[in-house]
Amino acid sequence: LRMIPDLTVIRPADCNETAGAYKVAVEKSKLESMPTFLALTRQALPNLPNSSIENVEKGAYAVVECKSPELVLIGTGSEVSLCVDAAKEMDGKKIRVVSMPSWELFKAQPVSYREALLPKGVPTMSVEAAVTMGWGEFADAFVGINCFGASAPGGTCMEKFGFNISNVVACAEKCLKGEKGVLSDGSQGKH
Repeated sequence: LRMIPDLTVIRPADCNETAGAYKVAVEKSKLESMPTFLALTRQALPNLPNSSIENVEKGAYAVVECKSPELVLIGTGSEVSLCVDAAKEMDGKKIRVVSMPSWELFKAQPVSYREALLPKGVPTMSVEAAVTMGWGEFADAFVGINCFGASAPGGTCMEKFGFNISNVVACAEKCLKGEKGVLSDGSQGKH
């Protein structure tokens, strides 16, 4: 969907982000006559630190902030809370966790904001239960799903495709060591 021209895609990570997504969608429709797609989850998700309507309007923001991070984890939708949990497991590492509900809104921000949030020279890894295509604009390494065809209850699929704390931590460690590109593509879950 992100490849459709002039479509703003928003994947909110909690109820505050959902409220912000609705606000953006209504304003884009009313003021700009532009479409917005909201990709909502059916999962129960925790409210995240720093989530707000205003932060959704930026397209991306720090959920877990730290000065001079060693690694930035970028999540979107239900994967943001997974990134928060994975960062907690990485004792002694300075990890910034970023929620990026909308690529399009983030790209519209000033360069100074984008570079402060995703500093050059700091390894950055995206985590999204979707194809990894396109994430190279924002991240060095990716955890995603580049295959199709599995069917099971949601939690089972997420676990099998590698959307769990242990796999995200393992991939983050690889990213910290300089590995780039697709570090987990979901193929381990396909039978």
